[in-house]
Amino acid sequence: MAAGREHFSSRLGFVLAAAGAAVGLGNIWGFPTQAASNGGGAFLIVYLLMILIVAYPMLVVEMAIGRHGQANPIDSMRKLGRSPLSKMLGGGVGFIGLLVPCLVLAFYSIVGGWLISYLLAAGAELTGLHDTAIWLKGFSVERNLLGAGLFYLLTILIVQAGVKEGIEKWSTRLMPALFILFAVLFIYVMTLPGATDGLAHYLIPDFSKVMDSDLILAAMGQGFFSLTIGGCSMLIYGSYLSRKENLPKMAMNVTLVDTAVAVIAGLVILPAMFAAMRQGVEIYDTNGALLSSSTLVFDVLPMLFEGLGVVGTFVALIFFLLMTIAALTSSISMLECPVALMSERLGTKRSVSSWLLGGVIAAFSVVIVFNFGELFGLVATIATQYFQPIAALLFCLYGGWVWKRTQKLEELRQGYEDIEQGLFWKVWPLYVKFVCPVLVIAVIWMSLV
Repeated sequence: MAAGREHFSSRLGFVLAAAGAAVGLGNIWGFPTQAASNGGGAFLIVYLLMILIVAYPMLVVEMAIGRHGQANPIDSMRKLGRSPLSKMLGGGVGFIGLLVPCLVLAFYSIVGGWLISYLLAAGAELTGLHDTAIWLKGFSVERNLLGAGLFYLLTILIVQAGVKEGIEKWSTRLMPALFILFAVLFIYVMTLPGATDGLAHYLIPDFSKVMDSDLILAAMGQGFFSLTIGGCSMLIYGSYLSRKENLPKMAMNVTLVDTAVAVIAGLVILPAMFAAMRQGVEIYDTNGALLSSSTLVFDVLPMLFEGLGVVGTFVALIFFLLMTIAALTSSISMLECPVALMSERLGTKRSVSSWLLGGVIAAFSVVIVFNFGELFGLVATIATQYFQPIAALLFCLYGGWVWKRTQKLEELRQGYEDIEQGLFWKVWPLYVKFVCPVLVIAVIWMSLV
């Protein structure tokens, strides 16, 4: 291990922090949207399969690279090479990967600000500040700047505190809170008329759709992005993982927690959608397609909450608190990636790196807010449809081809001495080398078509 490098103090702390990095709007917003658009239960079955055969093997790759390198993404990738050229190219791959969390955070924080604004709006409604609540729910430059600023403030305060006292400490608090809030919402939503129809749509699959190519590609892409493959978060968190830990097992634990959040989100969101439909809220068009991906969070559910009176305001408060927590556990991992680079390369204090880099990315977010129509969608597309899949492919190629099999075995033996005797080692190296690149290329193709 790198001398003086911080590490997670417990297995639970790592699992909750890494799962928190993966858990975000992709789970609570994206997954239910995809499920609602692709046959409900049929999508759920294929999604779970794609998580196992696409996302998990690559998650092990990223975590292993990080733990092997014990450094930021650029230096960790450099350590995989043996020649000056391969080290230089590895650094370039790490740089491309590092751009992903920086670009994602720039637009993600704006959405996080919307969630905080809706959370504050619910609080304003409860205290009788109706005009303030209307302003907080309205779309304006001022509202967007306020929300994003608060979101950045929370993110920076957690990251500057360090791995143990910041990321791990808050992840072990926020993630359990996430599950508790989900449980409360599920119990309440299921009391609403129409909710059981949504639950049936979600859990009872239409097997005729399971082999649909569009559904399979959508499930593959959702599983890929759900675990932030190519986003550097798992690589940097892997660098803080003790070599005493069984890495494949830890990766599986992270996968299970992340997938559980996505599945539970579907249990809440889809019944809520059908309950809203029972109240006359339009969700699907005449062709059976969702009217908008934003419909679930910022249109449909608020309309459902408003129809429930005072109780609905309390439910809205819980829901947007849940969404804010999910967004925050992801944003802290995004900021941690460049902060680790600056702190390790320049020797700056973590607090200085956190505020400086957080401020630089926040400044870019301000530019996006003032040019929302032109930049928001563009930055989101470049980050998630181009840089992230390409970074994932490069990580996969380097992890499978440049990083020698014997070196991978040596890394994974630490914490799992008899790994060679198990099925995992008999399958994983070749799977990562030959199958994963093909699957990632399929995801890239899907995102571009």
